[in-house]
Amino acid sequence: MMASLKEFREETRTWLEERLSGAFKDLRGLNNHVDAIDERRAWEQELGRARLSCIGWPSEHGGRDASIAEQVVFAEEYARAHAPSRIGHIGIELAGPTIIAYGNDEQKARHLPGIANGNAIWCQGYSEPNAGSDLANVRTRARKDGDKWIVDGQKIWTSMGSIADWIFVVARSEEGSKGPKGLSFLLMPMDQPGVTVRPIRQMTGESEFAEVFFDGAVAADADMIGRPGDGWAVAMGLLGFERGVSTLVQQMHFQTEMDQLIAAAKANGKAGDPVLRQRIADAWIGLSIMRFNALRMLSDEGSQQLEDAALTSKLYWSRWHRDLGDLAMDVLGIAGEVGGDDYRYDGLVHAHLMSRSDTIYAGSSQIQRNIIAERGLGLPREPRGDL
Repeated sequence: MMASLKEFREETRTWLEERLSGAFKDLRGLNNHVDAIDERRAWEQELGRARLSCIGWPSEHGGRDASIAEQVVFAEEYARAHAPSRIGHIGIELAGPTIIAYGNDEQKARHLPGIANGNAIWCQGYSEPNAGSDLANVRTRARKDGDKWIVDGQKIWTSMGSIADWIFVVARSEEGSKGPKGLSFLLMPMDQPGVTVRPIRQMTGESEFAEVFFDGAVAADADMIGRPGDGWAVAMGLLGFERGVSTLVQQMHFQTEMDQLIAAAKANGKAGDPVLRQRIADAWIGLSIMRFNALRMLSDEGSQQLEDAALTSKLYWSRWHRDLGDLAMDVLGIAGEVGGDDYRYDGLVHAHLMSRSDTIYAGSSQIQRNIIAERGLGLPREPRGDL
């Protein structure tokens, strides 16, 4: 096993180095999701041709049936090569696994090839205005009309919304239903009448996410995952995929930021400050703990104890990364206060600004504590008026 892992590591390292020193050299180190979109699409397609885009998927769907160990190796080498952040990650990590787990054969045949080969970029239609972190407070509505569903409503904070080809949408399909009941899970093309996308400019200068408005937009009945009313169960199943090997990919990017921070401290003399040195050491220890916990949880996915422990991961890494962003600004000093052209930021400044949202997106820290209490510790559920 170790010999094959070593061979796979060498194969991955060589493949990445050849391409990131050649045709895709301008993408090396690109860590946002909005620049060089045509080149990023070409990169996704290049990964797809090599069957490196979704290596953990079954081979019949464009993956490699890669083991957890092989997926970890790929994540390490991808980050070590400073390969660009993936614009196809929502399809690879969320939409695809959900279709594999809950979709029928026709849906798999229709949608999985486009995700695996990099031709289809996806976004997520969950969050809505005035709903905060209450995912079940869905007002977007879907009504059946023959062999299609007519969708009206609005989603917000839709990452990749301005460039996506497809969106998966949780919509209320049962009139008069409340909370998690009466919801359905729909796959919808973005390029159609009735879908309007308005990018939202962030303080980093980017527009990574957007508002998406549905005004008589259409989803085919054949593109509903599960049956009408199954939306909440499918949506919760999808969220479980966010806690898998993708967390290791994220941690490898954290490691890159950690390396940049240490290099900056050495370059500007801040490494000699005993207080900053201690904070840097604490950050390194925290990242190591994060990695060991992720590996421990991936080592036995059938263990209820480990599944309960996994509920703490989002709360832990989001706070750690926010603190790393603060540390980065203290290390950079006045240089960190100066923006680039058109108020665009990169490197550690970009990491700091993005980290301010970590405790909000993908479930706010308050919601995460509720999940830990109710699902992990078995404490009484918080009362809801719509159940």
